[in-house]
Amino acid sequence: MEFRFTEEQEMIRDTAQAFLAEVSTSEAVRAAMATESGYDLDLWQRICDQMYWQAIHIPEQYGGMGLGYVELVAMLEQMGRYLLCSPFYATVCLAANSLLLAADEAQKTDYLAQIVAGSTGTLAYTGMSGRWDAAAVEATCEPSGDGYLINGSYRFVPDGHTADILVVAARLPGSEGEQGISLFVLPAETAGISRQWLPTMDQTRKQAQLVCDQVHVPSSALMGEAGNAWPQLSKIIDLAAVAIAADQVGGAQQSLDITLAYLQERVQFGRVIASYQAVKHKAADMMLKAEAGRSAIYYAACVADEVLTGGPMAAELPEAASIAKAYCSDAYFFNAGCGIQLHGGVGFTAEYDIQLYFKRAKSTETFLGNAAYHRERLARQLLDGEVAA
Repeated sequence: MEFRFTEEQEMIRDTAQAFLAEVSTSEAVRAAMATESGYDLDLWQRICDQMYWQAIHIPEQYGGMGLGYVELVAMLEQMGRYLLCSPFYATVCLAANSLLLAADEAQKTDYLAQIVAGSTGTLAYTGMSGRWDAAAVEATCEPSGDGYLINGSYRFVPDGHTADILVVAARLPGSEGEQGISLFVLPAETAGISRQWLPTMDQTRKQAQLVCDQVHVPSSALMGEAGNAWPQLSKIIDLAAVAIAADQVGGAQQSLDITLAYLQERVQFGRVIASYQAVKHKAADMMLKAEAGRSAIYYAACVADEVLTGGPMAAELPEAASIAKAYCSDAYFFNAGCGIQLHGGVGFTAEYDIQLYFKRAKSTETFLGNAAYHRERLARQLLDGEVAA
């Protein structure tokens, strides 16, 4: 396992940084936040047509670039750094990963080709309980004629109100925990599905509520074996946690960078406040958080590569994902919080971008489980020899 970027990976990271610095400015982010869709369609088309990012880790046989999770994480870090408002995370890290891990050949050929062409997608599995484990799946599915009937509600679905493709999880009536869960892939415009934007604290990444009312899907929509999809879904969730942790590291780094820029221009008692030792110590703590988080996500990205390619270290994904998500959640919230403190009173005001990072830090901390959830999950893996649900 290589723990140093190749020249190609450095080029991908640097290209992403340069492009996002140009298109995801503070003004662009604020403009996208004000819309219900949450992103600029023209920018999304540029990302798909010019950069081809949506296809980065989709295998070449389905029209993708065939790169790995390390390259994907390198881009996600830069997206988090610049608060990119786009359906990239939902489409690539949720929908595409679901197809790669759980779909049959026909489903991959059909839906991955749509994603490569610029269609958007997402994964819906959490119900009204606010949980992120197997018990979060509350919607039900039952055989009906030549297909299945799906009923139930989903919340906290990233870009669920605008996605073209939906991957949904549902369970057999009466089943509990990891038992009885199935995955389905279907067009978002399928009859019986209603979608509504769900306003949250962080408006740089929109979420939605979905309701399925007697939604009939054909048997061809079933991904894998009916009632036995939790092993695949758990891997999809772990891959998504690694991806959101990369977003967090980028945000933690930018929280430090914009705070340092402010510290070097703000004058107090006749000198810039960056010259005070106590302030330097706090900035050093912020740098340590960002660097340690970066180490965690790139190790987890290497393990994620093993999962997608069937490598020998694939079994380490639950542990690596929980370490990355727990540490990076704390690091981002610490850096954004310290950034607001070091900005003084103006840090809370809308004019300064640090408050946008603070909101994203809190939103990503709770999404897919906060640090406490993942530490408990990790403890069960290490102490009990079990992977927590």
